[in-house]
Amino acid sequence: MWKANQKNTVSEKWKIKLNCAIILLKLFRENICLKFRSGSKICIKEPCICGGIFDVSAKEKRLQELEQLMASSSFWDDQETAKTTIAESNELKSWIEPISDVKRRLEDVKSLLADAGSDEQFMQELSQEVLVCEKNLEKLEARRMLSGEMDKANCFLSVNAGAGGTEACDWAQMLFRMYERYAENKGWTVEIIDVLEGEVAGIRSGTIRIIGEFAYGHCRAEKGVHRLVRISPFDSNARRHTSFAAVDVTPEVSDDIEIDIKPDEIRTDTYRASGAGGQHVNKTDSAVRITHIPTGVVVCSQQQRSQPQNREYCMKLLRAKLYELKMEERQKKIDSFSEDKKKIEWGSQIRSYTFQPYTLVKDSRTKVEVGDVQSVMNGELDSFIYAYLKEFGSAR
Repeated sequence: MWKANQKNTVSEKWKIKLNCAIILLKLFRENICLKFRSGSKICIKEPCICGGIFDVSAKEKRLQELEQLMASSSFWDDQETAKTTIAESNELKSWIEPISDVKRRLEDVKSLLADAGSDEQFMQELSQEVLVCEKNLEKLEARRMLSGEMDKANCFLSVNAGAGGTEACDWAQMLFRMYERYAENKGWTVEIIDVLEGEVAGIRSGTIRIIGEFAYGHCRAEKGVHRLVRISPFDSNARRHTSFAAVDVTPEVSDDIEIDIKPDEIRTDTYRASGAGGQHVNKTDSAVRITHIPTGVVVCSQQQRSQPQNREYCMKLLRAKLYELKMEERQKKIDSFSEDKKKIEWGSQIRSYTFQPYTLVKDSRTKVEVGDVQSVMNGELDSFIYAYLKEFGSAR
């Protein structure tokens, strides 16, 4: 019995060592050699060409150069250049610091393995520490895929109810709340732009603005049709219903990107914003709807107090929609040369959420499955988004 326990402990040690080795290999392309008691050994060797998939050594070298520039007395003579330099320095630190943290944690685990002995609880704690490192590495790998032109931008996320009537409107509201919680979990800021209530329950459509670093890069993974299967609370016969809702994500276009919108190409309509009634009834036409006549794109805003504020938000959203149309046209030209490339279009179902008779959320693109539906509806979407970025992030 003691020998069996000892054998399990030894195998657990080597499992931890191998995990540490693989993570270090990905980070730094280190030559790693693991020796066994029997005399055999495993050597994992990689040529140190670029310092690993994150090119840590090059980043550290560049950061040292920038720090020397910032230390000079004439650094603030050109304020625009100074701001650019500081921004680049902060960007490099945002990579180097988490990578250094992972390396430090792994070195601590390797040094503590020698003192672990046959203490199973201690081995479990070390295993958990390696798992934390793996999750942090997964986040870094996903972020490495966020290299698109607009991935760093804020975004507008819209949810529209599809087939299913009241059930679909309720499903749209559930998704709307899910993305609000996801953004809040990330520490991002959420602003509600427009909400159109359903006739009985839920919402027919809703748009939020998400403000945060790489908001669009993450949220673009959610663009597509989402399918719900559950026993409807609106059906007195308790039958199982299938509902659909579409999610659209567009990046917020900054003022330095030129989007030509001519005054004679837009039509502006004003109307009274919807509300809860009573004291909340809006007595002025503060809500704004703008239609871009050449493309047929329609945007609305009614959450702000005044008409000028709603018009400003409408113009931001319109610029984002028109920019997205341009990017889609460019992408179609690129895809025409590559027939094998996977496409995500309006009619495609990207994810299914099953509430009854069993609980399961399955992504049809990456095949990722999660059994805890409630955690997903509470905004725990990282497993789906990271899997999408790994598979499709570099193929755009």
